[in-house]
Amino acid sequence: MSDGVEVWKGGVAPWECDSLGHLNVGFHAAKAMDALAVFAAELGMPHAFAVHAEATLQVREQYVRFRREAHVGAGLSISAGVTALSECEARLLLLMRHDTGELAAAFHLLVAHVTAREARPFPWPPRLREKAEALRIEIPEAARPRSLEPGPVESAGSLRRAEELGLRRTGLGVFRPADCDVFGRMRAEGLTARVADTLPHLYEVAQPGESLKPGGIGGVALEHRLVFIKHPVAGDRFEMRSGVRRVDAGTRRTTHWMLDPASGEIWGATEVVSAALDLETRRILTLSEAEVADWNTRTVAGLTI
Repeated sequence: MSDGVEVWKGGVAPWECDSLGHLNVGFHAAKAMDALAVFAAELGMPHAFAVHAEATLQVREQYVRFRREAHVGAGLSISAGVTALSECEARLLLLMRHDTGELAAAFHLLVAHVTAREARPFPWPPRLREKAEALRIEIPEAARPRSLEPGPVESAGSLRRAEELGLRRTGLGVFRPADCDVFGRMRAEGLTARVADTLPHLYEVAQPGESLKPGGIGGVALEHRLVFIKHPVAGDRFEMRSGVRRVDAGTRRTTHWMLDPASGEIWGATEVVSAALDLETRRILTLSEAEVADWNTRTVAGLTI
């Protein structure tokens, strides 16, 4: 199965696009989570995301490689398959394509097979393992991770560490019921969307490339990695702390910690690789040596996911 089984088909609505005119990263993730529910049915779990479910799939990690912008009215589809399987977890690949067949984005998900209420991991039963093996696919070259590699991580994030590093507070709020699944736990797109909301506060200084074409420069995400340390529930509060990790001629890397202001511990962490975008030509811009040097004076030493 080159692309796996089709698990979602739809389009891009105006309210799903950001100020730069392309599909927001949060809505990319929302469509992927809808696709995950359909793929669960293909695995033999048709009610995995229903309120009466006994077992479900919990996203532990999400890596996205963005390949081609999607604008209002674009037709998109998602196909999916299994790339790895362990006792209680699976790595899934979701391929979002334009109607032309061109790859829009590739989602690499680490999901756990858990009890619906307690989120306690337990082994895949034989019938699901058989289904998963039948749905195995290879990762196309265009969908492979580039700068950010999925894999095990121990986050260093905490409110205390954020203060030590001088990370900016870029978000503050509460998780709403609409952010959560039917079991009350936060969905992946909620954290993804809130990272996108941090940008005006993170980039209070000029964005990379602004001097190249005043008024015509935006930004575009190239890669996005999200790791859940804990899964907050509706009513839990959050504080986002963010920093620039590294800037080179073509890209910038930022790290974002979503923290629990009550305990000071971390809910989840995100790494983003992005670039400056010429809004007229829709092409990525290259920074000068002077711009790179200037931006690297603002990076945070010791910042990790």
